[in-house]
Amino acid sequence: MSIRLYDSASREVRDFVPVHGGHVGIYHCGLTVQAAPHVGHIRKEVVFDVLRRWFEHAGYDVTLVANVTDIDDKILLKSAEQGQPWWALAYANERRLHEAYSVLGCLPPAYEPRATGHVPEMIEMIDTLIDKGHAYAAADGSGDVYFDVRSWPSYGELSNQRIDDMEAAADADPRGKRDPRDFALWKGHKTGEPETASWSTPWGRGRPGWHLECSAMAAKYLGHEFDIHGGGLDLRFPHHENELAQSRAAGQLFARTWMHNAMVTTAGEKMSKSLGNSALVSEVVKRVRPIELRHYLVSAHYRSIIEFSFESLDEAAVGFKRIEGYVLRATEVTGGVDPSAGSPGGMICAEFAEAMDADLGVPAALAAVHGVIHEGNRLLARGDSAALRGNLASVRTMLDVLGLDPLSTSWASGADDSELRAAVGSLVAALVGHREEARAAKDFHSADRIRDQLQTAGIEVEDTAAGPRWRLSGE
Repeated sequence: MSIRLYDSASREVRDFVPVHGGHVGIYHCGLTVQAAPHVGHIRKEVVFDVLRRWFEHAGYDVTLVANVTDIDDKILLKSAEQGQPWWALAYANERRLHEAYSVLGCLPPAYEPRATGHVPEMIEMIDTLIDKGHAYAAADGSGDVYFDVRSWPSYGELSNQRIDDMEAAADADPRGKRDPRDFALWKGHKTGEPETASWSTPWGRGRPGWHLECSAMAAKYLGHEFDIHGGGLDLRFPHHENELAQSRAAGQLFARTWMHNAMVTTAGEKMSKSLGNSALVSEVVKRVRPIELRHYLVSAHYRSIIEFSFESLDEAAVGFKRIEGYVLRATEVTGGVDPSAGSPGGMICAEFAEAMDADLGVPAALAAVHGVIHEGNRLLARGDSAALRGNLASVRTMLDVLGLDPLSTSWASGADDSELRAAVGSLVAALVGHREEARAAKDFHSADRIRDQLQTAGIEVEDTAAGPRWRLSGE
């Protein structure tokens, strides 16, 4: 079965056919680094991380590029409010972004271009658009340059809108525009803005428009035609609509498939800083483990809205602990397996593969994982360790595709503080050993006292046929 993806442009699920055979080029819009990322931002990072992992499991070579918008109206406003240079604010928040997707187990992109590093490519693209009659410098001397939406008959094709039904673009003063819906390719330097936030151009000093940045960077690293352009659904219009128009008008084929993940909402509204309802990733992972937050974000289909609440987050954490519990028990009995040692695709069950091939159907794929775990629990009960090894390898391979393998080294550091856990583990193991010695000597009073001490400390001890096994309460 071939991989099928929903294309936001055609509004249909289609067979995925890469531009360059065994190579897949993916560009997804990164963040405007005006503040630390919240859960709504990071959903996109997780969605495209799973997409990349599935393509790689299927044998494709993947180049994933995710830009960083480090110059923008909001960044300039925030930096002025906070009394620090705009570039310092942007860099500090870029680091917070990296920390967020790293703590959630996302593989790093092939490249993260910054907008400020690609001004020459943007100027070249504006020149091309002006030469082709699709852009113009404002006649009011502002230094602004606009895309002429009336010059491009296909404008509105991505969001399925007619120009006359659209509202005026809100990204610049309308006085220099031919049409109120024309959008800014370049913004002239304004009095009061930092001189460092401007570059010299044939139209005067200024800075790039948001839409232009992504078009220039996508073409730079993925070529004039590439496979997938993605981002949150809120970017489809006007951002992606404008990207598509200016890139096609400049002579590029641009993206073959457009993928948009749905929003994370709170009380029915899009999670955003302006609403004051943001749940920062750095704060949420203090309540649940990062892997549990990732499980929460991937459990819903990427095109379905997630209504965020701590109650649903806690429920998802409990659900993941059941998956993790099986992996730990099976690993203890078998001595562990190396999922990477199997043949490519050989340990993925058919139901999982079918779900992932059907527009990245992670909810159905997780249901398939639970089905294999159910069989694994039967093998555990029977003591069939040979069959259990294959079952465990299958489960861990599927979990790895989703970035949810609890034994992956990506979860061995960061928020869990592995060195501290290792030290605590050594102390607990010593106490459990003393308890076993007391039981062997029939000193059940001492054995029970040690067990009670461990329980008070939040550690449960389970006596099994293979010997005692301990875990943190709730895991």
